[in-house]
Amino acid sequence: MFLEVSRNSHSIAAIFRENIGAFSKSKIIGLDQSFLKEVAGQVLSLPWFLGSECDGGFAEYVVVSSTHAYKVESDFSSSELASFPCSYSTAENLLTKSQVSKDDTVLVTGASGGVGSAAIQLIKARGAKSIAQTSPAKIASLLNIGADQVVCRDDNLVDTLKENSVDVVIDLVGGEKWPALLDVLKPGGRYAVSGAIGGPMVSLDLRTLYLKDLTFYGCTVLDERVFSNLIRYIEAKKIKPLVAKVFPLEHIVEAQKAFLLKQHTGKIVLSISEETI
Repeated sequence: MFLEVSRNSHSIAAIFRENIGAFSKSKIIGLDQSFLKEVAGQVLSLPWFLGSECDGGFAEYVVVSSTHAYKVESDFSSSELASFPCSYSTAENLLTKSQVSKDDTVLVTGASGGVGSAAIQLIKARGAKSIAQTSPAKIASLLNIGADQVVCRDDNLVDTLKENSVDVVIDLVGGEKWPALLDVLKPGGRYAVSGAIGGPMVSLDLRTLYLKDLTFYGCTVLDERVFSNLIRYIEAKKIKPLVAKVFPLEHIVEAQKAFLLKQHTGKIVLSISEETI
């Protein structure tokens, strides 16, 4: 027996994976949501049945198990709250699995995106030092959200940071420059990955892995502590939403086009209500 909640969605955030889904065989788009509960009822079921799990959240009403609905005490707007779930939970999961603590220096690749910018704030909330890697146009915005240092993605990373200079790498990019990420890790360092927007195929010298005694973390399934930690940070205002622009739902095509331009920092949000910026 579980509760099903009919949700009146107010806002949904766009994410990179859903742009892929719009143009190839993938899930129906629509993931991050903030909502008001409208109707709740009990449904008798096995743990899984045909039709119990449905994709697609770009809609005014959706249905979800109550076990996946969380109450948040916050004065953030629905659009601001919608910017949190996917990106911030992914970022918090990366930091949790790689055991980031206040004494660590953490390098974040792709730092201007939704997950990257969330990671910068969450690193700060843990009291650790953050180094953001991004394009020249995004440097100021990352300093504004609390990055301790910003490096240009076009620069030689080893020349800029020096070898053995960071404790943890949070990687969302991959790509041809990937080996340099291991070069700047200290012996015993931790590498956590949850994205490959620069390319999924990388060159690994196994000697670097074992001689530096590195630990790798692939991060997809959330640690059970992640979402409760995230809500605690939101309610304590240790993290803030980073909403680049809000579009009404009927302008979804324009929102997706704006997303693909990659000129924004943070999240693009679709609003069901009248709220737009």
